[in-house]
Amino acid sequence: MSKSIKGTILNDSENRDDVRLEAKRVSKSFGGVRALSDVSFELRRGEVHALMGENGAGKSTLVKILAGLHAPDSGEVRVDGRRVALRSPHDAMRHGIAMIHQELMPVPDLTVAENLLLGREPRGRLPGTLDRRALRREAERLLGLLKVDLPVDAPMHTLSVAQMQAVEIARAIGTGAAAVIMDEPTAALSDREVDALFLAIRTLQARGTAIVYITHKMDEVFRIADRITVLRDGAHVATAPARELNEARLIALMVGRELACGRVRGPATVGECLLAVSGLSREGAYREVRFELRRGEILGLAGLMGAGRSEVASALFGLAPAERGEIRVRGQAVRIRHPGDAMRLGIGMVTEDRRADGFVPLMSVRHNVTLAALKRCCRGPMIRHADEAEAAAQAIARTGIRTSGDGQAVVQLSGGNQQKVVFARTLMTHPEILIFDEPTRGIDVGAKAEVHALIAELAEQGRAVLLISSELPELLALSDRLLVLRQGEVAAELDPLTVTQEEVLKYAMPI
Repeated sequence: MSKSIKGTILNDSENRDDVRLEAKRVSKSFGGVRALSDVSFELRRGEVHALMGENGAGKSTLVKILAGLHAPDSGEVRVDGRRVALRSPHDAMRHGIAMIHQELMPVPDLTVAENLLLGREPRGRLPGTLDRRALRREAERLLGLLKVDLPVDAPMHTLSVAQMQAVEIARAIGTGAAAVIMDEPTAALSDREVDALFLAIRTLQARGTAIVYITHKMDEVFRIADRITVLRDGAHVATAPARELNEARLIALMVGRELACGRVRGPATVGECLLAVSGLSREGAYREVRFELRRGEILGLAGLMGAGRSEVASALFGLAPAERGEIRVRGQAVRIRHPGDAMRLGIGMVTEDRRADGFVPLMSVRHNVTLAALKRCCRGPMIRHADEAEAAAQAIARTGIRTSGDGQAVVQLSGGNQQKVVFARTLMTHPEILIFDEPTRGIDVGAKAEVHALIAELAEQGRAVLLISSELPELLALSDRLLVLRQGEVAAELDPLTVTQEEVLKYAMPI
């Protein structure tokens, strides 16, 4: 017997002994704001249960309660049918619950191996010592489960965001937990790394491990999930077997309305070349990269993790300058040694890690938005606060940031609105050339549609856009041309209107 899609859909014949982890009628408020209202959720042995919803729907609050980071105001948590009080992540671990967080939390000065086995280090023969050989061997085994090749003795701070994400995933898998919560585990991974993760998840399932899987990527949900639960505005909307839903229905449940899918861009009207790159090279990252970017054009840059996409973007914005090659802006050869040079040349960039590089979390929306162009709001050394407030108000309206006021701290916003703050700050300098590196990483489907529309609008206004994304549907929906990087080199230039995802991956795969 099943209930309507608007209620909980359960097969009454399921054995309750299979329920590994359960939240029953859980509610939680923060400062008078209700984050969860009477939400129930269950996770069965050996299943992948996708938890879906827009940012602010309550997903993170629910899983943090399950992981011991928050205590519910009312309701209860059960593990293997027994009521438990999870007062800390250590309590959760003792009950066999591990969590991979969306925001990475490595110990930057420890090695990859030390991070992977943190708190579970193999002891040496003498008291207080470590067995370094066993540490490295176990670290290599865990990374091998994800088919990730990383130097286990490298400090974490030397890794890319995608590589750190892989280490976090491997660490959680290595705990041997009975239930693993994965919050946006593939946000920084390419398709090949995602395939390896899914293979590892299937291995965990076969052992009886239960997985809570949070993602904003629709294709992943239907590839990996057995059941799907949707939250909206802190309330439970539906739970159903994945086979009973499709993408359109799932999106409608998440956002409460229908969203258009498919191609975002119409035919582009391109103008003169604003950015030309030739022979761009940096040892160990990319070599002989060549392309042109024209006014009104969106050029997509595809490739696997480690292909050099973000490194090329960093060179163009002066974060990590190239060692060789030429960059021309509006036909003139230029040297870009740091971001100040890039901004003076009319180049703006949204980096892949908004929390680390995109905004100051505890500062207000207003101060974050105006940070890159504060001189416009000054008279001499003094800030004209009325001018700053007006500039921020215009930027907030233009990018559609939803906030209680421009004085609200950015850390209090949803992921999608945090990303819009980064967009607004970048646009404050009026750049003609825009670089977007993973612009929709970790934001929900509704916010993603708004960001896509904003990127398309910027191109239609005559800006030149370089778009880097690990999501091929995003690149195909927005790009006018598509470059594929493979092992640091341009492997192909493709037409997004005619190419398939499989063809793109064929060019991206290492030789």
